[in-house]
Amino acid sequence: MSDSTPPPTSPYAPIQPMSPSDEKLWATLIHIGGIFFFFIPALIGYLVLKDRGPFVRAHTRTALNFQITMAIAYAIGVVLSTIFIGLLLIVGVGIVIIIFSIIAAVAANNGQAYKYPLTIEFIK
Repeated sequence: MSDSTPPPTSPYAPIQPMSPSDEKLWATLIHIGGIFFFFIPALIGYLVLKDRGPFVRAHTRTALNFQITMAIAYAIGVVLSTIFIGLLLIVGVGIVIIIFSIIAAVAANNGQAYKYPLTIEFIK
């Protein structure tokens, strides 16, 4: 008698690609989330969604790079807040985050690529 049991399968399901509309939705939400929660939505989105499609991978990567850059600028502003210019830098960073995140969210919602200005590319 031969053993006809199937070979063991992986306990993990294969990664399913997202539909283009889902990719646009998640990319938009990650950009908007950066306004309220800084780099956390971009980091979670990059770690969880980067293998689900090229569009969402590109947007989460650019959002994460932008948010890390803005976090560094914010930290510099906190250090410089002992002199007045630090407060101006903190306010400026907040305004830049709001404006560029909205522009990026609109571009993502329209299915367009977007590259934030003033960004250091930490994650390639």
